[in-house]
Amino acid sequence: MNRVLTSALLAALCLPPAAAHATDVAIGAQNALGRELLNELITTDTTSEHGSTTVAAERLAKRFIAAGFAPADVQVVGDDPKRRNLVVRLHGRGEREPILLLAHLDVVEARREDWHVDPFVLTERDGYFYGRGTMDIKGGGAGLVDALLRLHREGFKPKGDYILALTAGEEDGISNGVQWLLAHRPELIRSAYSINVDGGGPEIRNGKPAVLSVETAEKVFLSYTLTVRNPGGHSSLPTPDNAIYRLAKGLDRLSSLQFPLRSNSATRGYYAELATFGTDKNAADMRAVGKDPSDPAALKRLAASSTYNNAQLRSTCVPTLLQGGHAENALPQMARATINCRLLPDEDPNRVDLMLKNAVADAGIEISRVAPPQPSPPSPVDPALFAQIASAAKSVWGAVPVSPMMSAGASDSVFLRAAGMPSYVFNGLPYDVDDDRSHGQDERILVSSYYQSLEFNYRLLKDL
Repeated sequence: MNRVLTSALLAALCLPPAAAHATDVAIGAQNALGRELLNELITTDTTSEHGSTTVAAERLAKRFIAAGFAPADVQVVGDDPKRRNLVVRLHGRGEREPILLLAHLDVVEARREDWHVDPFVLTERDGYFYGRGTMDIKGGGAGLVDALLRLHREGFKPKGDYILALTAGEEDGISNGVQWLLAHRPELIRSAYSINVDGGGPEIRNGKPAVLSVETAEKVFLSYTLTVRNPGGHSSLPTPDNAIYRLAKGLDRLSSLQFPLRSNSATRGYYAELATFGTDKNAADMRAVGKDPSDPAALKRLAASSTYNNAQLRSTCVPTLLQGGHAENALPQMARATINCRLLPDEDPNRVDLMLKNAVADAGIEISRVAPPQPSPPSPVDPALFAQIASAAKSVWGAVPVSPMMSAGASDSVFLRAAGMPSYVFNGLPYDVDDDRSHGQDERILVSSYYQSLEFNYRLLKDL
């Protein structure tokens, strides 16, 4: 039995029976409310295709009002009737600037026929909660709601205000809530920094949290279209310059494109910290990558060890959409592929343009950016914040190193950082990095992880 667990058990044994019972009751009530909130969010369809974040925002707003929050501190805002956002303020003592707590309400589409359970029903099975959004990121959002309601119920006043923003449009960019708030109601979310639960958190390795990663940087999102045009004609008279064939050949050549391997301050710090855990089979390579400069051979081996590590150590581009043709009995007049790139923060987009052009190697394939890249300047590591995160984590899981990292994906923090607000992306949901089903089939989180996250959130927010 480790020393942390022993100390916790001894402390519990030393509590007066009434105090121990009160603690158990509080945690039991927190878990019950947390499950209720998660169920409500999962069963509320917030997909862009046929759902509504407004419905979810209004349901949660009613909960805050019923709990005694002033109506002026609970606002459902936004121009799009189906894609509104919830902003809630818990007032503090004015001893520090406000802190923004951020999660998005929208989720990507999920088809019932693709899943083994109904994606819009919270299903508990074999120690997991299944449902669209459990991981990305309704589990994190429900946890923030749970924490604020508990703090309010206890009459706790934090050092400064907490502002909770549950927003729309993170997944598809339509009526993006963070962009809308920055443009139209910046006073509602003005803060010293934000904590965004859309990523990071305790990584389970060898059965227990090995490191709690805090995203201080993220890759840059940049998509391209590859388009071939052709006069077409009747399908009974095939020609050698079929647009679909030509595009397919270009994509085949593109599949061989690999960007150079390299590290940055966030990935070096992340792997150096993770290597101290000592039991990962790649620990030696992680230590070598954690040095500046990183060892080239270690970079190559670590990138080859998993898709996760590969995405941390290089820019990537991959086809995600295909379209073409206009009739079953006609030669295609157009064939198009969408290529989604995730660039290291310091990658030159103009260089990426050139690399794609050289890889496709066909002047007849038109390459165009879908939209300009959105720069994402890294947030500085805040030693005081990282120490507070480590303290809250230790009280739940024992000593866990807290490390900065770079996200291979993208989040709404990109807009906050561009507006000058530092953003730290992490949550309290321990997860297996090799079983991240966000956006995929049978999305799930561990039941135990979810309940642990509720206690982590509560303890952290009492301390900040």
